[in-house]
Amino acid sequence: MTARLNPARIGIYLLLVLFALIFLIPVYVLLSSSLKTFAEVQDLSKLWGLPAGFNLESFKAAWSGIPEKGLRGLAPNLMSSFKLTIPATLLSAMLGSMNGYVLSKWKFRGANIIFPLMLFGMFIPYQSILVPLTITLARIGLGGSLVGLILVHVVYGIPITTLIFRNYYAEVPNEMIEASRIDGAGFFSIYRHILFPLSLPGFVVVIIWQFTNIWNEFLFAVTILQRPESQPITVALRNLSGSQIKEWNMVMAGAIIAAVPTLIVYIVMGRYFIRGLLAGSVKG
Repeated sequence: MTARLNPARIGIYLLLVLFALIFLIPVYVLLSSSLKTFAEVQDLSKLWGLPAGFNLESFKAAWSGIPEKGLRGLAPNLMSSFKLTIPATLLSAMLGSMNGYVLSKWKFRGANIIFPLMLFGMFIPYQSILVPLTITLARIGLGGSLVGLILVHVVYGIPITTLIFRNYYAEVPNEMIEASRIDGAGFFSIYRHILFPLSLPGFVVVIIWQFTNIWNEFLFAVTILQRPESQPITVALRNLSGSQIKEWNMVMAGAIIAAVPTLIVYIVMGRYFIRGLLAGSVKG
């Protein structure tokens, strides 16, 4: 039986389409500008117009740079972003999983105090800890290094990953844990054979969350890493714009290059992300 479309429902659909178009306007400008020549983007009367042709020179310039103008390409910085994001995401996910396991299934004195204190780290502004952070990294020999930046993101990611996994593991029946203890399973055996195999939806949620946040982060990267070749792509994208005449077509192309990895992550893992949300990994 076909549902009837009343005027109210049609109005809602039109409103949603309008909102979608408004949301997509910046995306259209980004894509169209990246395919235009420098002369086209300089002409403000053609801002909303389509490019005259399919021009990929801006992508080539964004990737390789323009040495004669002192503009570095994004290629080495893209690799730096992968070297930063992948280990930081995986380490923070594993630590959050272990913390969530302990705080949800192994009750101990002080657990109700430790967990809120851990969550408090989520609300500390980045700007307030920059000075002590850089001093600490310098004293432990990790100042100005990619390893130091990975450590920062792992530590800063522990509160949110712990929260997600703790709420996810809370849905696992305690009877399974008790039965495993009776059978002689220890701390790591229970985690490895029971909780970890059930953790795929939770890991998907955490990995997408952490990958996106770490990939797009700017403040820690520009503060800790001073060498241009080792900085992540978000910092390099700012440097790509130059200081005098900005080649906006190249900047827009660079922004698309920087956004592709997170887009791929969402496309590949998006459906599992929804399953993870529905499985209770962010409830409670």
